Amino acid sequence: MALAPPPRRPARLTAILPVLPPVAVVALLALPVAPGGATNAGPADALSALVVVCCAVRLLRARRRPLTPAAAVILGLPVAGLVPAALHAASADAAITGLGRYLQIFVLVPAAVVLLLRGRADFRLLAWSFVALALWQGAVGAHQYVTRTGASYQGQDVRAVGTFGVADVMGMATVVSCGLVCAVGLALGRTAPRERAVAVVCALVLPVPLALSFSRGAWIATAVTLVVQLLLAGVRRAARVAAAVLAAGVVLVGGLGVGTVMLRERIDSIARVADAPDQSVTDRYTMWAAAAGMWRDRPLTGVGLKAFPEYRDGHASLALSSGSDTEGAGAAFRRQPLLSPHNMYLLVLGEQGLIGLLCLAGGWLALLVCALRGLRRTRAAGGRDLDCALIACGLLVWQLVDFVYADIGGPSTVLTAVSLGLTAWWALPATVHAGEAEHFLATEAAPREAAVR
Repeated sequence: MALAPPPRRPARLTAILPVLPPVAVVALLALPVAPGGATNAGPADALSALVVVCCAVRLLRARRRPLTPAAAVILGLPVAGLVPAALHAASADAAITGLGRYLQIFVLVPAAVVLLLRGRADFRLLAWSFVALALWQGAVGAHQYVTRTGASYQGQDVRAVGTFGVADVMGMATVVSCGLVCAVGLALGRTAPRERAVAVVCALVLPVPLALSFSRGAWIATAVTLVVQLLLAGVRRAARVAAAVLAAGVVLVGGLGVGTVMLRERIDSIARVADAPDQSVTDRYTMWAAAAGMWRDRPLTGVGLKAFPEYRDGHASLALSSGSDTEGAGAAFRRQPLLSPHNMYLLVLGEQGLIGLLCLAGGWLALLVCALRGLRRTRAAGGRDLDCALIACGLLVWQLVDFVYADIGGPSTVLTAVSLGLTAWWALPATVHAGEAEHFLATEAAPREAAVR
């Protein structure tokens, strides 16, 4: 008697299986971080490492080369700067941990995302997961502000930090900003009207928790990115949206008086960073000068990976404080040491030298150029995939601007790796050939839409 064939998985489920691992990485960022816990890694980082291992195993089993030479060079360019800096690290432990972290965020996870995404449907699903995470973290942050259970700010526990707590005070701002960029890109695209309507609602809601994060760097990066997205979508469209936003701002702020005193003071402080900076800005300027001093000592290779804290005091002025005060969101008072310059470019310049900065930033600029070329091709073809182009360009622009005021660190950093993977998938359209991707990723799946642009 012949045995019945095993039940086949539903075609819809089979079609989205490859994109589920990066979506799960994003979803794990919704889990709460233990108060006072470690700030360098979390469950999402562990899952991202597993995703990379699974991709490597499938790559070896398939014996294919899914990356084109140009894509492999762009994605692997940071390695050329990391290796010399690792060799000059103060200790073997610092070299291994620093090298692993940089490879995870800027090379391995982005490459894994590129290999796992096979079409625009996968791209949009992952972008919507960014929006969903931003809505969740924003809702938690808004609740913290209303109930006075957030991180301490000017003596009151009102700063919205989401589930990341005071250990990663910038985490919620990063998540909400990326979700807002994705929502705006989806709203400006030419997808289904219902999908665009939902994206518009999300784009109107997310600025509220972003404002309550009191993160000046995230505000600036988001404002620049949204302007760029609107201009890329069309000058006339940008003018109409700008007029509507201006009118809404006049009504809300001028007419209804929306906005607390602390929020207005925080906004005003952006214009006073040069005239009368507060202690946090003074510390940041001092650490920037310290990173520049490290680079002048070793201009080519820097002082070594994870060596900034060791060389900081030797290059910093007396204006630098001993640390920043953190409290609230379920955590007790703690003096947080200043272990980085809060500027990714200066951190890389100080620890990896000019070689490291040129390799890392050069790869980002190459991705941006390729993404803009893809946008131009899309507009010439009628703009069917305009949403994907705006999301890819927007996420990279946001990251490039935000890195002026921030660097990697904390559980939310893995979102940077996934967003770079989204940008790389769009910017390098010939990375995965349709036939190779089918053989490499879906040996038992039904035919799916090819990712050919």
